[in-house]
Amino acid sequence: TNFKEWKQVLQELDRFLKADGAYKGSRSLRYDNLFDSYASNLASIARFHSKRVLKLKEAVLTSYHRNEVKFTELTLDTFRMLQSLEWEPTGSYQIAVKELTENGTMSDQSGPSGLIDIHLSTEISDGNLPSNPQRAIIYHPTVSHLMAVLATICEELSQDSILLIYISASGLADQNAYHKYASSSSSRSRPASAFSIDKPNSHTGSDDHVWLGPRGNGGPNNLYPEDLIPFTRYPLFLVIDSENSHAFKAIHNAEKGEPAALLLSPRIASAMPGVESGNGGQFTYFLTAPMQAFCQLAGITPDIDSYEEILSTSVGLNIVWGQILPDPFLRRLILRFIFCRAVLFYFHPEEHGEHLPTC
Repeated sequence: TNFKEWKQVLQELDRFLKADGAYKGSRSLRYDNLFDSYASNLASIARFHSKRVLKLKEAVLTSYHRNEVKFTELTLDTFRMLQSLEWEPTGSYQIAVKELTENGTMSDQSGPSGLIDIHLSTEISDGNLPSNPQRAIIYHPTVSHLMAVLATICEELSQDSILLIYISASGLADQNAYHKYASSSSSRSRPASAFSIDKPNSHTGSDDHVWLGPRGNGGPNNLYPEDLIPFTRYPLFLVIDSENSHAFKAIHNAEKGEPAALLLSPRIASAMPGVESGNGGQFTYFLTAPMQAFCQLAGITPDIDSYEEILSTSVGLNIVWGQILPDPFLRRLILRFIFCRAVLFYFHPEEHGEHLPTC
């Protein structure tokens, strides 16, 4: 029994590492102050701060797909989101410890193996950075379990905090794992035709929910937008990666007290040539490693750039976005959402509607 269990663990780990490293440089980007030019645009959105400035303190991350890439209870999608919601360490906690010797010289206490003393008896944290938001990962939850977790976390939110809810799930009970990415065998020199599109099967049921449950049908496993509306008594930042994500637009203007910020995936995922299906959600990939996702979509070498000046100087910026832009993690997700939408718009110039995410 132990042999079979360890064999399964190794198989899961091998599949996970292959999927996560399928594209060079695909690691989800942590937040790094060196690449954030937001401070120069602070005055542009100061008009929204008369009420308050919201900060990301809590996040709930969950995914539910059959046969999804995972290692134990950590799925590829939640792993990418987990990494994208933390600070890039500066390494200050890894500074080698040196002590003063009898002759007045400093001795390096790093061991012969080259390991650095990081004081394992104390918490490994970087004093030069703010604390990471608390992140709760829920593996294959039931709807009732997810509701219970959200209720508990919302009760503990402070007035200046916002809760991020990330859900990656199928919209159909009989759908086989993830959004399907079609692979193209044609040359990349034909940008419009080279990216074939997987048309979704005609819906045999309703498209107003996402599915959290094992194989089979049943209302208790359906997560509806109305299920999340009670939590809008608190500030929410909702990210849905599903072919039925657009159903959650119903939350807008139905909030019970606080306007919710919504990032919703396209209903149809664009094809990534040469990428096997099941290697994580395309929308999640754009939010966590946007340039890598774009380069994988287009078959080019990645290069990082910034787009936040366009966002922060927008005249028509809604107040809910202005209030959450000061939070670095949420701001980065918004910028990546804009980048994702722009890229998909130009990949589908004639039929953008169902291929575009909305907010």
